[in-house]
Amino acid sequence: MADTLELKATLHRMRAAQACDPLPAWSVRADRLQRLERMLREQRAAFAAAIDADFGQRPAEETELLELFPSLSAVRHALRHGKRWMRPRRAPTALAFLPGHNRLLPQPRGVVGIVVPWNYPLFLAVGPLVDALVAGNRAMVKMSEFTPRFSALFAGQVAAYFADDEVVVVTGDAAVAQTFSGLAFDHLLFTGSTAVGHHVMRAASAHLTPVTLELGGKSPAIIGPGADMRRAVERILVGKLVNAGQTCIAPDYVLLPGARVEEFVTVARATMTRLYPDLARNRQYTSLISDRHFERMAALRNEAADAGARVEPLDDAPADPARRLFPPQLLLDVPDDARVMHEEIFGPLLPLVACDSVAQAVDYVNARPHPLALYLFERDRSTIDAVLAHTQAGGVTVNDTLYHIAQHGLPFGGVGASGMGGYHGKAGFETFSHLKPVFAQSRWNGAGLLRPPYGPRFRRLLELLLRHG
Repeated sequence: MADTLELKATLHRMRAAQACDPLPAWSVRADRLQRLERMLREQRAAFAAAIDADFGQRPAEETELLELFPSLSAVRHALRHGKRWMRPRRAPTALAFLPGHNRLLPQPRGVVGIVVPWNYPLFLAVGPLVDALVAGNRAMVKMSEFTPRFSALFAGQVAAYFADDEVVVVTGDAAVAQTFSGLAFDHLLFTGSTAVGHHVMRAASAHLTPVTLELGGKSPAIIGPGADMRRAVERILVGKLVNAGQTCIAPDYVLLPGARVEEFVTVARATMTRLYPDLARNRQYTSLISDRHFERMAALRNEAADAGARVEPLDDAPADPARRLFPPQLLLDVPDDARVMHEEIFGPLLPLVACDSVAQAVDYVNARPHPLALYLFERDRSTIDAVLAHTQAGGVTVNDTLYHIAQHGLPFGGVGASGMGGYHGKAGFETFSHLKPVFAQSRWNGAGLLRPPYGPRFRRLLELLLRHG
């Protein structure tokens, strides 16, 4: 737990340290990344166990695949490419200003703040931290109070591997998070809900702190007429059911031809049995994070059913409040005004929405706030291109789910209500850098002809500039 004065003192200490080394050499940055990698490898089992304890049930395999692997991959990518990213970059110089020349100097922003959600507490702390460190920054990281065991462990381990003016981890409740968001960081990255994102941006505005907001929303999966249904259903269910749907880019609902809805249901049941056999005793299916979230999921389902929706369980296992085990269920014929069709679900409920055509599915998506992710299952190239051209989403995976987040060559982020800004790989380096523009004037230049007094020669030159740019 940290109070306001302590947080401000920490930021002041880190800013002073950054001022002493405002442009860290590659050897310094590489050393920080290597210590981070060493921490991840050495604490691998402890981190997975803590996350399992916080969720009540989360398999180590899922944590290692979805959190540890992308974290280590991000570190390795930064170590391979970071030295090149930080080099000054040549920029074109307008003809009128030759033989002067332009360049861009990547500089660290300074001390950055990172606000971490509970659903992937390791990866969503380490991912942005890698980008901040490779860009030469120092970082303060606010962990979620909903993963107290992991948050405490991560804070202790970071303190063991990093100096207290390099990386600091902050724990505490929502009041601490609010204070943290209002600190005068040089950049603030927040991952969480759209509702909380409003408060974070408002707090950051007091200091005009630039923000990257990684939010969420209702990410659709569109099944086109040319899709392989069995493959589409399997990949949608995998994307939906890892972490029990508690994923910001999980498919939130499915748009598909009305004539294939029952086929989807049949294939989904068979797929569920294959993915998670004997669900009631299956230790590889993650629990919901809290009693409150379990109750919300039940309320969303019950409200939809009361409004006339058809509920299709994918497994016969009953919901288990004691373990917060909520079996996956499809929702059919859900009224448009049901809450489950407007709120991000963030759990193992999956509405199916019948559409007459891909064009109608696109209209359905475009009538709602821009999603963080969009998934399209289709083999016809022209249909794929049409959907990509006529929709907006933070990111897209075609013929699968989730995997665009794992591409170091692609920025990850939202658009509109699903967020602003992006990171990962080089895009993350640039998010946490200021690309300082520099124009270097040549000794021999014509700038002296473009200053007062404005005589005939000046006017002739001005006419040339106006005519030819």
